[in-house]
Amino acid sequence: MSNGMTRPECVGGAAPPAALPSVRWLDGRAAAAVVKQRVADAVAHWKGPVAPGLAVVLVGSDPPSAAYVRGKVKACRQVGFHSVQVDLPATASTADVLASVGALNRDPAVHGILVQLPLPPQVDAARVIQAIDSAKDVDGLHPDNLGRLISGRPGLVPCTPAGVITLLDHYAIPIAGRRAVVLGRSVLVGLPLSLLLMQRDATVTVLHRQSPDPREHTRQADLVVSAVGRPGILGADWIKPGAVVVDVGITRTPAGLVGDADPSVASVASALTPVPGGVGPMTVATLLANTLRAAETHVGA
Repeated sequence: MSNGMTRPECVGGAAPPAALPSVRWLDGRAAAAVVKQRVADAVAHWKGPVAPGLAVVLVGSDPPSAAYVRGKVKACRQVGFHSVQVDLPATASTADVLASVGALNRDPAVHGILVQLPLPPQVDAARVIQAIDSAKDVDGLHPDNLGRLISGRPGLVPCTPAGVITLLDHYAIPIAGRRAVVLGRSVLVGLPLSLLLMQRDATVTVLHRQSPDPREHTRQADLVVSAVGRPGILGADWIKPGAVVVDVGITRTPAGLVGDADPSVASVASALTPVPGGVGPMTVATLLANTLRAAETHVGA
């Protein structure tokens, strides 16, 4: 991120220093395990005609996307879901993807549909997302579900933002009455997360490329969520001592996966999510919870 949100002097990504014991690490794997167990218990007592089913559409063979899909399929098996993977070539057209989505919309054994993003440039992602049956849109990106979120009505909520809220609740981190700053305004994370935080009575500021003096905002925040994808953009001098930092950003580097928070953040934050192992597992767990919810709605549970 640029235009006032770049910290070239503070770029990191190494593992947090072991000599900083005061920070509380928000382990997403532990919180996700609780969600997965709850889903597995529900499936074990499932009364529907078929087990809850999730279909994932993968276009092309992008290694990170393929790895994400494998993880989601594995998670489905762990909780007892029926899973379907639709693999399309990287040369697939918008019409090809729409045809696959249409078939899954009609399949009574599929309760949730996820089209793995990003899609190749020749595919119209907006058309594909809008073509998904909103009742099966477990990624929560269909305009109907986003509209429900904006209006505060029940619906399927985007997985990563919902996962962040679940993670904060798991560790009993208060939201109401807190000053929160969200870095990034994407439909995938920043925008829906800001809405969820406001619905929980936080006072929310959303920062983006054109935001002046972003550090002045983050240094006043009790809760900082970064979803920028710029390693090290958040340094210790951006964080109020004792603030909670949720690092949604993830970037692949030769050294491995790194987040938006420089390791120095651990010296001032009271709580921090690791990368990897923080928000990522919560996204997958929320996908399973959304699929279960979609299946329950389908059978009238």
